[in-house]
Amino acid sequence: MKALSFPKSHRLLRPVDYGKVFNDVQLKVPHRNFLILATPNNLGHARIGLIFAKKNLKLAVQRNRVKRQVRETFRHQPDLPGMDIIVLGRQGLAVLDNQSIRTSLNSLWQRLVKKYHQLPPSRPADTVSAGEGTG
Repeated sequence: MKALSFPKSHRLLRPVDYGKVFNDVQLKVPHRNFLILATPNNLGHARIGLIFAKKNLKLAVQRNRVKRQVRETFRHQPDLPGMDIIVLGRQGLAVLDNQSIRTSLNSLWQRLVKKYHQLPPSRPADTVSAGEGTG
């Protein structure tokens, strides 16, 4: 069995990485307490970034607990395709217990994979012909 780990290569670390996802959102998976934004990458594995605002989770202990749950459910998803993912927290997360957070996240990961497989195949940018798109 493959060891479940969470190396730096599976995280969005730089603002540029977050910007690429925000500027080119191809997949959105909404939920009452979460919003998942994603865009395919060419790395062959998924990377995740987390955004939980003080506005929605007032205490640091609440933010850290939810982030820990998100990372743990992400680690247990071996079938996630190569994409960059941002998980945003919404209001109401502070009142949820760990089990309900895990349950909703597991269903969100499955919905994300399903939406990914429904994406039309994209063309690489270098194959676009010179006269195309200028009218």
